[in-house]
Amino acid sequence: MQKLEHIGIAVKSLTQSVALFEALLNTHCYKTEMVETEKVNTAFLKIGDTKVELLESLQPEGVISKFIEHRGEGIHHIAFEVADIFEEVKRLENEGFSFINTTPHRGADNKLVCFLMPKTTNGVLVELCQEIQS
Repeated sequence: MQKLEHIGIAVKSLTQSVALFEALLNTHCYKTEMVETEKVNTAFLKIGDTKVELLESLQPEGVISKFIEHRGEGIHHIAFEVADIFEEVKRLENEGFSFINTTPHRGADNKLVCFLMPKTTNGVLVELCQEIQS
């Protein structure tokens, strides 16, 4: 793992939450993006080298909607940047960790992503991400 890349926060309203976090963090949202594969709209804010990703569900039955229904708005996941996501998946599987998806796929912010099962990470949804090189 190279660094904490971002903290994902589930929100009901991206518009309201962007305004709230811009005021809280004294910075501006630098990017919004729809991620069809995850069925979310996202917004990114940056503090130093770390990002905050706000996630709003595109569908009432989406993962973020279900998360908010059961737990309320709040921290959804923690993402770590890795140099080689495929090698890191193998390494972590060998260490006994389980994955929601072991095949990385395109996520937000030009990243390949995959998620570990929270039951193997003390209840924390952990995302691995790697910048997509063009």
